[in-house]
Amino acid sequence: MRRIGFLSIALATVVAVGCDNNRRATTTNGAGEPAAVGTAGEADRSKVSNEDKSFVNELAVANMAEVELGKMAIERSTNAEVKKFGQMMVDDHTAAGDKLKAVASQHNVPVPAALDDTHIDLRDKLAKLQGADFDREYMNAMVDGHEAVSGKLESRIDRADLGKWKTEMADRISGKKVEERGQVVAVLPEKSDNPVTTSINQWAAEVYPTVQAHLESAKAIDSALKKRTTN
Repeated sequence: MRRIGFLSIALATVVAVGCDNNRRATTTNGAGEPAAVGTAGEADRSKVSNEDKSFVNELAVANMAEVELGKMAIERSTNAEVKKFGQMMVDDHTAAGDKLKAVASQHNVPVPAALDDTHIDLRDKLAKLQGADFDREYMNAMVDGHEAVSGKLESRIDRADLGKWKTEMADRISGKKVEERGQVVAVLPEKSDNPVTTSINQWAAEVYPTVQAHLESAKAIDSALKKRTTN
């Protein structure tokens, strides 16, 4: 478990650096601040698109699922790292979900109150398992789930510097020395002239570093559990 312990520390650094860089870049570049528009056309630009509604719905459900499944992990797992991961899911996805709800409420975007069928099926499947069997299925689901969420978030992020950000974060996780630059490498939201889309994209950029850290942690724990099974 020494490798997982080291990874946990590295990932905590990644999240702290990633989120701090995002805040600094937002302040510097003014990201997240809708451009001023005239009265004519302002209503059209403020309309909630079907894409925005769908994104909010899917990510709100994903956050609810991670919280609910995380609570199951705390109760059903016998593995300290899995329990710790489950608690992280409860804490981080509760915070992310609350922020998304605030953005949605500000722009009158509907937010679902219950899980969808896919996540209900997953919850019911895991509810039948305990101990090591639960751990394997839960961590495998966490890898798949966070890969899916990461992909959805990336659709709302400016891709220009995303590759550089990923490289820098991968170097930090692996322990490589990262050259300190005068220019901040940050996750920035994709620009839009629609204030609703802008707010949603800003949320996506803010939570992306945390989701990526979750994904790397899930992969490490999942890999460790599979090695135990084969040994």
